[in-house]
Amino acid sequence: MRPERSWIQRLIVDRPEMMIIAALVLIVGLFVAMRPDAFLSAINIRNMAVEAAMMMFLAVGMTYVIITAGIDLSVGAVLVLSGVCSVLVMRTIGVEQPLAPWAGLFVALGCGTLWGWVNGFFVARTKLSPLIVTLATMGIALGIARLLSGGVDITGVPRSVVNGIGIGRVLGIPVIFLLSMAFAVLAAIVLHRTRFGLHTFAIGSNVQAAERAGINVTRHLIVVYAFSGFCAGLAGYLTLSRFASTTIAGHSMDNLKAITAVVLGGASLFGGVGTLFGTSVGVLIPVVLASGLVIIGLPSFWQEVAVGVVLLAAVLLDKWRRNSRVR
Repeated sequence: MRPERSWIQRLIVDRPEMMIIAALVLIVGLFVAMRPDAFLSAINIRNMAVEAAMMMFLAVGMTYVIITAGIDLSVGAVLVLSGVCSVLVMRTIGVEQPLAPWAGLFVALGCGTLWGWVNGFFVARTKLSPLIVTLATMGIALGIARLLSGGVDITGVPRSVVNGIGIGRVLGIPVIFLLSMAFAVLAAIVLHRTRFGLHTFAIGSNVQAAERAGINVTRHLIVVYAFSGFCAGLAGYLTLSRFASTTIAGHSMDNLKAITAVVLGGASLFGGVGTLFGTSVGVLIPVVLASGLVIIGLPSFWQEVAVGVVLLAAVLLDKWRRNSRVR
């Protein structure tokens, strides 16, 4: 007979997103108490919204991957490579040409999707560990990006892209933030209301049972990793619109931030569990921490420390939740 769980255990195990919301409120309250004028300023709130939106695109794809009991460490590198390829194509066509923005978007999405397909192929076909596969492709993607760019950031993004998306606003709300919310809602509908989403959960819960149920696990995993690459490619294009250039050195922690957001949101690294609502809340934790640490005057290096600590805590919490479910 199972021992009766306390209400705290039930809250953490069954409603992890509520606990994350409470933690987010606590962190926000701490920074507000320390620097209310700076933390609650309009520009800081807008910057946090845009930063969270950028991370949301990566976290959406990562949610699908982690639910299948996989991992994708290459998303930050794929973002960089997609952005480099995109801006090179737009410069070749001519930044003033109307076709350039669309060609750049197509190239960024195509590059990201292709790289994700390669990840999925090696994970699903060769049965290699997703950790090893995506760690290797992360290095390859980043190396190719540096070879193509000469190791320096490239400018030449059309002004229409920068003005319309990067710094564009609708009723004062950044366009990038609105796009991320729409994308997250659409991805949530697919994950929680379609057969594709059901198969994703089934594979993460028990891959052998999924195969016996007639699910083409190999094809499904390739599509999931390709979707993660698609999300990274889209994030790469939006990064170009935000900064009007590539940002090769600025995404070394993106994979860890995306994984942290997904696990904080209640997804299990063992697969079969996760929601995009939880991911949406989890995205805010690293963003708020990074912004708050800068505002209170700590060096930017502390952001990496904070993200690492939060990720470790999230993994320990995931393990505790899993053990509680088993008991």
